[in-house]
Amino acid sequence: MNRIASFLCVLGALIHFSPLALAQGGPPFRSDDPDTPGNKLWEINTLVIGSRNPTEGSYETPLIDINYGLGNRVQLKYEVPLSIHESRGVQGHVAAGLGNSLLGVKWRIYAHHPRTAEAGQLDKRESNFGISIYPQVALNNPTHSVRREIAEPGPQLLIPAEINAKIGPIRLSGELGYWFTSKGVPNSWIRGVIVGHEFRNKIELSVELFDQYSTKGVGDEAETHDSTVGVGGRMPIARQGSVWFIWMVGRSLTTVTRTNGQPSWIASAGFQFVTGGRRRHSSD
Repeated sequence: MNRIASFLCVLGALIHFSPLALAQGGPPFRSDDPDTPGNKLWEINTLVIGSRNPTEGSYETPLIDINYGLGNRVQLKYEVPLSIHESRGVQGHVAAGLGNSLLGVKWRIYAHHPRTAEAGQLDKRESNFGISIYPQVALNNPTHSVRREIAEPGPQLLIPAEINAKIGPIRLSGELGYWFTSKGVPNSWIRGVIVGHEFRNKIELSVELFDQYSTKGVGDEAETHDSTVGVGGRMPIARQGSVWFIWMVGRSLTTVTRTNGQPSWIASAGFQFVTGGRRRHSSD
């Protein structure tokens, strides 16, 4: 409960002190938002990602995430990691190999634009409310990664919906989705919410609350939860916002034990390469 209270304090501080707060999902965060790169524009993320608990660790070194805007409402995605799995204990071992490929199509089905105060016309520069759906499928590559316990067996299908809204001085984003799996991997729900602040020098700082939990255990295994709080952000390192440094650190919201699978820590860091300056909160 202390960690939940700490998260709420940080959230409240961002809301109270931010003249303009933005929350952008996607890398480096665990949940996504309705925004897209823009028509014929690219967003490429290269990240090193890690998570660890008392019995095992999982690392992606790196994760390559490629996104392309097909019109202003559609985003095509391809993602693949070089994965490392670490088993800890007396018979611990480390295995590395190609992880699963993730393919997706995001469709921003709705965006609301406020009217300007002067002319009463729609302000196309930025929306204050958006909704998207983002189906994604995880496929095994023709390697031995599943047998070596580096990757989970596929195919797996994720059906999520994303929403963001600007409410007064803040902007929130949230995601709710369901993983359909097979071959001994339990189905699971995911849900996440992000709130953040963009400073005048375009540095972004955000807080994320994320949870993934299985709908039932597999065999004799109990249901699992992966509930985390993370702090992260983006910092431009090139003119016109074409290259950003992105990062996130966090940990479990609950007590970590050897049996509940909660991460002792999570972290990610890398670079985001975009054409057109930054992801689109607006144009249709």
